[in-house]
Amino acid sequence: SLIPSPSLFQVAALERQIFDFLGYQWAPILANFLHIMAVILGIFGTVQYRSRYLMMYAVWLVLWVGWNAFIICFYLEVGRLSQDRDFIMTFNTSLHRSWWMENGPGCLVTPVLNSNLAPEDHHVITVSGCLLDYQYIEVVSSATQIFLALFGFVYACYVSKVFLEEEDSFDFIGGFDSYGYQAPQKTSHLQLQPLYT
Repeated sequence: SLIPSPSLFQVAALERQIFDFLGYQWAPILANFLHIMAVILGIFGTVQYRSRYLMMYAVWLVLWVGWNAFIICFYLEVGRLSQDRDFIMTFNTSLHRSWWMENGPGCLVTPVLNSNLAPEDHHVITVSGCLLDYQYIEVVSSATQIFLALFGFVYACYVSKVFLEEEDSFDFIGGFDSYGYQAPQKTSHLQLQPLYT
């Protein structure tokens, strides 16, 4: 079978989608949804021997690598990006952060009561004791997505090339040209003769 393990790509995309939903991260939710559709398109292209779908999947994977590289830069605050100032992941609609911020391994969340810093309908918390900060969990998740996307890109290009070569070598008339086929010659007794009356 030419499919390496489509379930691996689906599980990785669904895992990412679930945790972004839990953290109300709307931009990643939209990107993950498009990625899940692209994975389904890539699987369909593989199963149905459609190189065009695989090429579209490969193009999407280039965009997906770019998106995940941006997420890595965002959480590591590369350049002018700042998690405290930029709410890109929520389309500036809320102050929510990554789900891992409060629910990371070993994290202890303590609410700060009567804080004047809290905007309306929000509360201030302190998070301590995390074994791994949420930024690094997000970075590892995005790096995993990049690795899978690079593997998927190579796979999609290779399988698409194989499908195109098979299409080019297939003769729809029956494959006779490659065997030196020549049409049978009519014998003299089978040739039509004009009738004279």
